[in-house]
Amino acid sequence: MLLEILQINTVGQALGDSTSVSALQAPSKVMHLWDILQSGGTLMIPLGLLFVLAVFFFFERYIAIRKAGRIDSNFLLIIRDHIVSGNIMAARSMTRNTDNPVARIIDKGIQRVGKPIDAIERSMENIARLEMYKLERNLSVLSVISRAAPIFGFVGTLAGLMQLFFDINSTGEFVLNTIAGGLYVKLVTSISGLLIGLVSFLGYSFLHTQIDKVANKMEVAAADFLDILQEPTQ
Repeated sequence: MLLEILQINTVGQALGDSTSVSALQAPSKVMHLWDILQSGGTLMIPLGLLFVLAVFFFFERYIAIRKAGRIDSNFLLIIRDHIVSGNIMAARSMTRNTDNPVARIIDKGIQRVGKPIDAIERSMENIARLEMYKLERNLSVLSVISRAAPIFGFVGTLAGLMQLFFDINSTGEFVLNTIAGGLYVKLVTSISGLLIGLVSFLGYSFLHTQIDKVANKMEVAAADFLDILQEPTQ
């Protein structure tokens, strides 16, 4: 009897060891990003194009806004010295040789020197609106992409689900592994669309904040210039 119990324990231990070894030797599935993207189907192509456009317009606007925000701290001091001394031509020469929105706004104000302050202020406000339009140009593309990309992703998922259920209805096969694999593949477009939309929205919000900072600099410079015009000349 004791011998039979030992034999049963030995067999059980051997089976447990073989099971653990086979579990360790079983290859685990590795998900590669490129394979996942390819499994999304043809709608991944427009999603990829939207992503490329979002990246391009983000950096294009970022470089332009950053360039517009670079203002020499001594710029208005030099303009003030020219205006107070009555050297209008030197002041205009400096504004024309400075490539940023503040310089163009100040240049318009210098052109109107001698007219009422209200007229000068209105002229500068008109130029400021034009400069804001230039800064915000193409920024709406990021806003559109942030809304369009998730819609493209959902369309791809719904189209894939329709195809999956059509195949099940046609063949009559209801295999859980097949359905799970099909759902996993069809969700790729939705996830990609949401990620592209999120990146575009964050880029749009960041650039809008930078534009607000440049607009604040323009307002401060315009107010300082109007104060300079009201100072007594030498």
